[in-house]
Amino acid sequence: MGRTLPTTTQLIHDEQRAFLKFRRGLRKEDQLLFDVLFARARKHIMAIAQADHVLPFEAIMLAMLIELMHDVSALKEKANVPKI
Repeated sequence: MGRTLPTTTQLIHDEQRAFLKFRRGLRKEDQLLFDVLFARARKHIMAIAQADHVLPFEAIMLAMLIELMHDVSALKEKANVPKI
């Protein structure tokens, strides 16, 4: 019988759990930001699942960076900063 592969959602959860000691070392407000980063990475489950050529954490981090770039773009637009 074949081995069942974890879902992308499970991979993200496992990575977040692997960083629990790191999270506990953060200040309370940073712990909340840590949780938000992983929650926002979950918005890109399909893309993370397609990135089978990299380590799961690399794809998760890239999803987090994309979300942060959305924030930067929105702030630039709000401040009328020219787009690059």
